[in-house]
Amino acid sequence: MEQLILDGKKLSKEIEADLLKRVEILKQNGVTPTLATILVGDDKSSEMYVKMKGKACARVGIKSKKVVLPKETTTEELLSVIEKLNKDKSVYGILLQHPVPKHINESLCFNAISIDKDVDGVNTYSFGKFSMKEKAFISCTPYGVIKLLKHYGIELTGKNAVVVGRSPILGKPLAMLLLNENCTVTICHTKTKNLNKETKRADIVVGCAGSRNLIKKVKKGAVLVDCGYSDDNVGDIDKKCIKYASAYTPIPGGVGPMTIATLLEQTVISAENSLNIK
Repeated sequence: MEQLILDGKKLSKEIEADLLKRVEILKQNGVTPTLATILVGDDKSSEMYVKMKGKACARVGIKSKKVVLPKETTTEELLSVIEKLNKDKSVYGILLQHPVPKHINESLCFNAISIDKDVDGVNTYSFGKFSMKEKAFISCTPYGVIKLLKHYGIELTGKNAVVVGRSPILGKPLAMLLLNENCTVTICHTKTKNLNKETKRADIVVGCAGSRNLIKKVKKGAVLVDCGYSDDNVGDIDKKCIKYASAYTPIPGGVGPMTIATLLEQTVISAENSLNIK
């Protein structure tokens, strides 16, 4: 069986090439897309992700406004920073890097981001709107997965999709997006009984529980999407499953680059909206 590699790195470069042209048009009209990133604390992984996003912004001509706050920052202080960015007319997108320190009410802070600047799609109002197929910014990793599947011609209508993971910014929104693409969707997680039975019957298996090698059984010909990642390139789907797949996302170079490309694209769309450019 010839396998299809769902190359997110390659597709992300194509998206960035298009964005570079769109950003140039915006600048010609006096608008420079600006993405504000908020990093609370000194988590090394978060610092790395924010740095990667900053470099990606530079590649397409987007201005990056980096806000770094100490880990002692309170919820109220963080809300104040978000509100200032909401009112800043030069900022078109706001990203609060997840996770924040445990003493902060992350959900409250996500929901404080203006829906017009919620380019990471973390606001619950945004979730509700795109779940109902209304216009809104979409959670970046789930939307990146859908873009990747469609780009490579993966048929979604009528397929049985099993999403293993239920986080509010990944598993749940991805399940809704797949449902909107006419998949029959089952949501599983680390507490699911007989997980192997569920994943083995699926046409599309998505691992997004953040649990290494959690998924160990898939059927022949399944499409495997692994949103998990670690320093040693181990995801949620056991690599032994790849030999059964008709298509799969590599680690690295699969889902990760699509998350950043989608974030950049939605920031550009936010700027385009200010000029009524479609």
